[in-house]
Amino acid sequence: MASAAEGDVGTVAELAKVLRFGFEELSLNKLATSLGASEQALRLIISIFMGYPLAVFYRRYLFFKDTYLIHLFHTFTGLSIAYFNFGNQLYHSLLCIVLQFLILRLMGRTVTAVLTTYCFQMAYLLAGYYYTATGNYDIKWTMPHCVLTLKLIGLAVDYFDGGKDQNSLSSEQQKYAIRGVPSLLEVAGFSYFYGAFLVGPQFSMNHYMKLVQGQLTDTPGKIPNSTIPALRRLSLGLVYLVGYTVLSPHITEDYLLTEDYENHPFWFRCMYMLLWGKFVLNKYVTCWLVTEGVCILTGLGFNGFDERGKAQWDACANMKVWLFETTPRFTGTIASFNINTNAWVARYFFKRLKFLGNKELSQGLSLLFLALWHGLHSGYLVCFQMEFLIVIVERQAASLIQESPALSRLSSITVLQPFYYLVQQTIHWLFMGYSMTAFCLFTWDKWLKVSEGLPARTGEEVSLRAQAVKDNPCPVSTSVAFISPRCTNPCILSATSSS
Repeated sequence: MASAAEGDVGTVAELAKVLRFGFEELSLNKLATSLGASEQALRLIISIFMGYPLAVFYRRYLFFKDTYLIHLFHTFTGLSIAYFNFGNQLYHSLLCIVLQFLILRLMGRTVTAVLTTYCFQMAYLLAGYYYTATGNYDIKWTMPHCVLTLKLIGLAVDYFDGGKDQNSLSSEQQKYAIRGVPSLLEVAGFSYFYGAFLVGPQFSMNHYMKLVQGQLTDTPGKIPNSTIPALRRLSLGLVYLVGYTVLSPHITEDYLLTEDYENHPFWFRCMYMLLWGKFVLNKYVTCWLVTEGVCILTGLGFNGFDERGKAQWDACANMKVWLFETTPRFTGTIASFNINTNAWVARYFFKRLKFLGNKELSQGLSLLFLALWHGLHSGYLVCFQMEFLIVIVERQAASLIQESPALSRLSSITVLQPFYYLVQQTIHWLFMGYSMTAFCLFTWDKWLKVSEGLPARTGEEVSLRAQAVKDNPCPVSTSVAFISPRCTNPCILSATSSS
């Protein structure tokens, strides 16, 4: 009997070893390596797709249950996703949520509470960027935290508006103003909702509360008929995911920094930048389409009915795919891309600067806020500055054509419309690629090299070059200022040559 028992124990031990070896072989790190991705990227993708079984569970068991159970479910699942991706660093989000709740309770519906929220949440995010920054795109706790930052700032502003006289608010502000006093559990559920915690989209506290109260459904008293609309967005997201996975090894920003790229003729570099600029956005499109499907499945995507009585499921849409793929205008791309974040900036920042009395200044400050919200790298500032300038030039060009009879007649010739469209698309995506170069390469030594065709420089070479410029400065004139195309140190050059 003893020997038989010992044999069974030995068999179990051997089986445990085999299973442990099997699990090691199937570790996320090795799986990610076999797929040509990083482990953090794989964890992110798994977490985003996990939203679908969680949404199915919510629909099946919790949709009309007590609200506190739903808040607990959202908080627990969100924290689990945070731990799966970032481990103990989930304390960053937890700390900011608790402190934000205390700000609302202790300061109330005051301007002080709003300003404190803006300063604290943005300072915490920027400090996170500063201490975790590298020269590459890394998936770390600051990625979902930037989404959370906007959520908590929006929460504070809506709570402040809830204390105002309703007649003093715009129709938009009335829609989002929070009249009640949210509990800590409600704030946590709102912040950790699994369908939007990692990559968005943005939505208001009022919209979230309608979800947990069972109001976001096209058939009152029943679970929403949102499965098909959700699967459509998921399918479209999978198309973008497959396309990005197949092409990403062949169209990379790293190639922009190689000598091979630099040695190609100018037209080739322009075309590559154009194609890369269009392609690189697909990874964002993929994530937003997949998460939008999760939001639709839960009901959060419900946006009422259109004039024909058909249910609309675009409340959480971050992409207008058809417009994104077909627009020949830079402003069209902005209107179709990252919609909810753009709407958030317009609602909580741009329109709140109305007291400045200058639309262009408000737009510039809004883009500066967006650049800082993305990170501290110089590439973000350059990207959004270029966006601001390109939009201005595009509008001026359109006005010039409309005001010129000759150009208006020329642009209205039907047979030439396909040619005009092709030219517009080429210019549009070339400028987009030029802007995205700075956005994706982050640091000035990289994006400046690509933008102006400079050879790569090491840190020592940059220091030597800076000293050389100091010892022998570039000629200065009080006329038009430019950044020198051949200086790694920004110098002021005359618009005309000077000796």
